[in-house]
Amino acid sequence: MTKTLFMIHGMWGGGWYWSPFQDYFQDRGYRCIAPDLRHHDIGPGDPPPPGLGTTSLLDYAKDLESAIRKRGEKPILMGHSMGGLLAQILASRDLATAAVLITPAAPAGVFAITGSVLKSFQKVLFRWGFWKKPHRLSYEKAVYAMMHRLPAAERRAIYGRSVWESGRAATEIGFWFAGLKGAQVDPAKLTCPLFVMAGSEDRITPAAVVKKVAERYRADVYMELGGHAHWVIREPGWEKAAGAIYRWLEDLPKIISGTEQNDMQEKTRLPGKESR
Repeated sequence: MTKTLFMIHGMWGGGWYWSPFQDYFQDRGYRCIAPDLRHHDIGPGDPPPPGLGTTSLLDYAKDLESAIRKRGEKPILMGHSMGGLLAQILASRDLATAAVLITPAAPAGVFAITGSVLKSFQKVLFRWGFWKKPHRLSYEKAVYAMMHRLPAAERRAIYGRSVWESGRAATEIGFWFAGLKGAQVDPAKLTCPLFVMAGSEDRITPAAVVKKVAERYRADVYMELGGHAHWVIREPGWEKAAGAIYRWLEDLPKIISGTEQNDMQEKTRLPGKESR
């Protein structure tokens, strides 16, 4: 079975922020690929690239699908935040051996706008034309939304590397009910083994929303980590998250064999799937 992890970053980020997880999994025999999304391979002080504001989730997914198909194998997808939603899209296209969603953004059909989410995006949403303009959160909002469980120095370091994000992509995630198509995922087509992880103190992808994502697909594992927020992959104690994922990945051959025996063609998510 594949030992390739295809790691997909979230909003304002880049492949760089997977480095602790990359080191952890590479030390255990996995090959880790962490590309930058379209328009994200820029310096943090650079202006937003032309066209970023109207870049769709489907544009990001198109680029990632091309990269996966060029490799000629189905990797294990690992997505964080918006990258978790992109992993859902790609997995529904039969491009994954398995998928790990870490504090993922929700697909169309899962209402994800809570008070903390509105507070996180408050200044973005009050800019006319936000749905077609690039944006960045202020440092204060970024800390509130995502980084409040990180040490102060780590907050500054991560924010200092953050770049601009697409208004179109953010709107597709938050306002799918307005008829936007980018965040749509057919649950019946996401048939690979699935691990979903939430942080109990997450404000931008709250655990209650992430649990609904897991339930939508009847995930093999749903795990909520107490004392963690959105940046599970770098917060103090991130090794616990990585260890839980690693143990599940090591069991994948047995999981896949077992689900195949139970006719995984439709992935009916049989009783007995683990929920933690």
